[in-house]
Formats: sequence, C-alpha cells, structure tokens
Amino acid sequence: RIEIVIDMHTIKPLDVETILASAEKTRCVVTCEEHQVNGGLGDSIAQILGRFRPTPLEMVAVQDSFGESGKPLDLLKKYGLAPENIVDAAMKAIARK
Repeated sequence: RIEIVIDMHTIKPLDVETILASAEKTRCVVTCEEHQVNGGLGDSIAQILGRFRPTPLEMVAVQDSFGESGKPLDLLKKYGLAPENIVDAAMKAIARK
C-alpha cells in the first residue's frame, strides 16, 4: 500500500509534476479542502488528471452550500470534512483502482 500526502498550499501555480508523479505511484487521488467542491483544488486536479493521466479521484469538499459560523469541529462534520469522510473517500478511490 502506497500513501502520499501532499500539502498543496496553492492552486496557482499548480504543481502539475507532483500531482502526476503521485497519481502514477498511488493509482488514485483524494483531495480534501475547506472550499466549495466546484472551482477548488479538486476541480483543478481533476482537469490535470483528465488531460494527462486518467486516475480515480474522490473530492472531500463543501458540497455547494453556504458556510455558517460555529465550532470548527462541528462545522467540519456538518460539511463532510471530518476525518471519517476523508477515510471513506480514500476507500472509495482505492476500490476504483
């Protein structure tokens, strides 16, 4: 089992070489971000993978809803960004290899 965690601190410029090298090694990708699913990191990576290396991809992100104020851990759970959501996404991506 190969696991790679990349801290993608910026979307522009996007580190295409690192993304493609990781996808080559792991044969699946999971993105996780505190951002809307549309127009974020996952979207950008999906475009790269679609163009250069089709790879199973799961995106953990806010699903087209407005943000609210509250306790950080409660908000992560409400918007599907909690650790168990990331694990579920990883298992789905692995199953699609």
